[in-house]
Amino acid sequence: MSGMNGAMNMPAPVDCGFGVLAIDSGYLRPTLDAIHIIVEGGRAAIIDTGSNHSVPRVLAALAAAGIAPARVDWVILTHIHLDHAGGAGLLLQHLPDARLAVHPRGARHMADPSKLIAGVMAVYGAQRTADLYGEIQPVAKERITETPHEFVISLAGRELLFLDTPGHARHHVAIRDGRSGRIFCGDVFGISYRELDEGGRQFVFPTSSPVQFEPEPYHRSIDMIAALAPEVVYNTHYSELRGVSEKAAILHRLVDAHAELALREKDAGAHRAARLLEGVTALALAEARRFGTQLSDQAFLDVYGLDIGLNAQGLESWLDGMPA
Repeated sequence: MSGMNGAMNMPAPVDCGFGVLAIDSGYLRPTLDAIHIIVEGGRAAIIDTGSNHSVPRVLAALAAAGIAPARVDWVILTHIHLDHAGGAGLLLQHLPDARLAVHPRGARHMADPSKLIAGVMAVYGAQRTADLYGEIQPVAKERITETPHEFVISLAGRELLFLDTPGHARHHVAIRDGRSGRIFCGDVFGISYRELDEGGRQFVFPTSSPVQFEPEPYHRSIDMIAALAPEVVYNTHYSELRGVSEKAAILHRLVDAHAELALREKDAGAHRAARLLEGVTALALAEARRFGTQLSDQAFLDVYGLDIGLNAQGLESWLDGMPA
């Protein structure tokens, strides 16, 4: 969960091929948060929704693609963090025949988002939460379809296979597109912002944001995705990521590095939060140098700083959840 709404200078939708469009949700800054639309046979599915502020963008992208609201069959959530799912209830009010597809652990929170809202308010306060996300709308239970591991839905005959992929969150799914073999990975295959692309190469870094980072499930989820050998995965942060087997190895190494950092600082007492933040910052900067970024340290932190802070918080949550 990260950021705030930003409406200026957003990039145009990107045609990813195979009937997939990537649109910028307008969350915090350009190219931070992607929403994907799959179009097949004149029908559509939307993967992740951004916040309430993203809804006009989604509707405009559908109109530009020639898809009437009544021809959207599915709104699919990779997980229920509000930068991915906060706009689902409001968006569904504009899509009369669409159903919401969500992990079984997330379904009840979409029907009654009060706990989600309370958790965000505890971090940001009431006014900031309202500014970031608007008024979160519940989804009627009868419009929710739970998607356990290997559940399949059809979009005009195009099969979408759901994979249970914990590690970033226990309510996380990835979705394999039967037409292209590509996989929509939400946050579980890391974050890869386009600002760090260098000569066609793409930087990737795992996200351990609060509150359900778990290293071993994270490793299993990465392996599951890599074993399917997709040419491309689509991350919410931010869209197309190539070289999947190479990126999987990097993510494994960095998940381990995050866990090792946390365990080193487990007993640091009142200094633990600061030392975790310092440690994740050092880890991210070292990885950027290893990658060969041309950005200065400050320019890199301008892009990744928020996620670094959330990763440190996630490590603290993981440590707090360990048996005494």
